[in-house]
Formats: sequence, structure tokens, C-alpha cells
Amino acid sequence: MKHTYSITGMTCGGCVSSVREKLSNVSGVEDVEVDLASASAQISMNQHIQLSDLRAALPDKYSISEKKAVVEPIGLPEEKSKWAQLQPLFLIFAYLFGAAILLHVRDWNTNEAMLDFMGLFYIVFSFFKFLDLKGFPESFAMYDPLARAVPFYGWLYPFIELGLGLLFLMRLELQSALIATIVVLGITTFGVTKTLLDKKSIRCACLGTALKLPMTEATFIENAIMLIMAFWMLLA
Repeated sequence: MKHTYSITGMTCGGCVSSVREKLSNVSGVEDVEVDLASASAQISMNQHIQLSDLRAALPDKYSISEKKAVVEPIGLPEEKSKWAQLQPLFLIFAYLFGAAILLHVRDWNTNEAMLDFMGLFYIVFSFFKFLDLKGFPESFAMYDPLARAVPFYGWLYPFIELGLGLLFLMRLELQSALIATIVVLGITTFGVTKTLLDKKSIRCACLGTALKLPMTEATFIENAIMLIMAFWMLLA
């Protein structure tokens, strides 16, 4: 069953992530969708949950009240398909691949094209994270084990991506940048894999909090592509 609630007190993407995480931890909750614009939350549950239990799970700065008394069965085709939700990610990858290929189409060099792709990948993905630098760390910590253990790492991560992107594009310290890529994305990929295996329904922070992307196999593939390229370049 699915209930819609009004949530007051949310002011940014970080608040959205906090409310989603707190409500997701309530026993009986299967999925939580929080929308800042409408100040609402849709909660899918496998049993009826008292409003007082939901209220107790939230920090004092937030308040929750039932918006609709209508209970809807889960499974109705009311949400976008995974393909539709992930279209922004696929579109960005198409642009990145296209740019890397066009830069070297007249004098093709696979290694150089890979370096440009990796540099552009980091620059573009860090840009989206900088759009909500305050809210990103909390969303990122929901699946990245290092960001969960060391919160400051979540704040630092967009700057790490930006720095790696510049190193690849400027062809500086390439070996160090490739090793850093394997370490950084390896940690994240481990968290993504665990999330997928646990079948948790959370948002991917790969494009920050500006775009609402679900954590799916596409997120794993995205990191895997970068890791394969990094290993390939090191071996080459």
C-alpha cells in the first residue's frame, strides 16, 4: 500500500535525503519518494504504519501529516520506467563518447580518446555535484562506504572528481590519476554492488541531487566502464 504525506521543514536536497533515509528505516517501509517542491513524501509500506511512528523517526525540524487518505495498491504503472528515469544519464554518456571520438576521428588514437573521455566524465559529473554541494554528501553516504565512515570525504569528492578530470585532460600525472580512479571508483562500486544485492531502493548521487536517478545496474555499469579504462591505460 502507498500513502502520501505532507512534510514541512525541508529547505534543500540535504533535507530531502535526510527525510528519505529516516523514513526508510521505519519498520514496514518498503520505499520512500520525497519531493521538495511539493513538500510531500510517498511511502510504500507492507503493513499499516501509525503516523506517530513516522513522526518519531524524523528530527524535530520536520513535521509530517497525512495528505491523502486514499490507499493505492503497489504496482500500478504510475512511475516512469527505469529507461525513462535513466535517460539523462544515457544522454550524457552519449555526448561524452561522441566528444571523445570526434576529438580524434581524423588521427585516431584509442588511448588518447579514452583519456579525453575519462577527463570529460569527471568534469561533467563533478559539475552536477557542485549544483548542490550541501546536499550531495548525505546522499552519497547512503551507498559509498568511505563517505559513510568519513563524512568529510563526501564534501571532498566533487573536488576530487574535478581535479582528476583536469589531470586527464591536461595529460598531467596520468599514472597517479589512473590509480586514484581505481581506488575512488572501486570504493564507490563496492557500495553500489552491495546496494544492488541488498535490493535497496535509494537514489544515485552520481549526478548530484539535481537529477533524481534511481540506483540501478546502469550505475554499476557507469563505474565499471571507468574502471576498465583505468586498468587498460595502466597496463598499456
